[in-house]
Amino acid sequence: MVASTIWAGVAHTHTHTLPHRLSRILDQPQNFSRCPGCSTVSLHSNILGFFLPFLSVSPFSPFCSAKRRKMADKILPQRIRELVPESQAYMDLLAFERKLDQTIMRKRVDIQEALKRPMKQKRKLRLYISNTFNPAKPDAEDSEGSIASWELRVEGKLLDDPGKMKRKFSSFFKSLVIELDKDLYGPDNHLVEWHRTPTTQETDGFQVKRPGDVNVRCTLLLMLDYQPPQFKLDPRLARLLGIHTQTRSSIIQALWQYVKTNKLQDSHDKEFINCDKYFQQIFDCPRLKFSEIPQRLTNLLLPPDPIVINHIISVDPNDQKKTACYDIDVEVEDPLKAQMSRYVALCCLSLPQ
Repeated sequence: MVASTIWAGVAHTHTHTLPHRLSRILDQPQNFSRCPGCSTVSLHSNILGFFLPFLSVSPFSPFCSAKRRKMADKILPQRIRELVPESQAYMDLLAFERKLDQTIMRKRVDIQEALKRPMKQKRKLRLYISNTFNPAKPDAEDSEGSIASWELRVEGKLLDDPGKMKRKFSSFFKSLVIELDKDLYGPDNHLVEWHRTPTTQETDGFQVKRPGDVNVRCTLLLMLDYQPPQFKLDPRLARLLGIHTQTRSSIIQALWQYVKTNKLQDSHDKEFINCDKYFQQIFDCPRLKFSEIPQRLTNLLLPPDPIVINHIISVDPNDQKKTACYDIDVEVEDPLKAQMSRYVALCCLSLPQ
């Protein structure tokens, strides 16, 4: 801040030369502008240029915060203020600096609190399902080419992705299961499964290859990787709250809103909830503590439903170029969160802790 270092130079200036030079600048109205809604005075570059020669440290340096003086040390002594009546402009600048520092500090705290909460955006993930068919070749040298086979491909991409780093298709899912016709491939070879592990290498798609020369019915079960985790509510609780699948914290918040709306909180002991007939059916008790709800919710929360897609793997040569497309709603990090994080980091460098 400019005002934090001005007095360091002014204190060492000969006071008999200061009034004449400063008065010439302060007598020019164009060097000032006053906010109509408050008493704050804004200084133009002329008066700022007067003070800059006295500054030993650049006021815009991120390292000058270590050399800042206490507010009491920045105030001009009464003697200087009597010699230079126009020094009120400096005092106005000091008050503006203090107000600005307080505003920036408050906004930084607000942003830090906001960064602790998930910041998500709804986006569309386009899913592409296609297959190719390789007919048998009687004159093939290897056994693989002499048997007819098909290959199923499951790929996808995020529509209108503004990010520089494109997310891999598999990063959106917790698991993928492909169920083939059990009559064709038997009970031991009809399932193809992929599950996320801590060492999973992300990929842009999945491929499944099997022998066969007839059309195959298959079912794809895709489980989204929700972050933070989401849960499917018990049907009774889902009807009561109007929520099907949501995070644990959102479910508890919806329960608390239901308690307040229906005035179920005990008027004498605020810690207890007097259950209405719906709560009694769900929690199986006439009265309970609100602190008990997270534990009681455990048996009422189920894994979310997978995305189910039915598909036919065609061996007809005329269908080889056909691709089935599906749009899936997914949640991605809000780009604003990265910008807010950078802003907080810059504030930490330029403001005193």
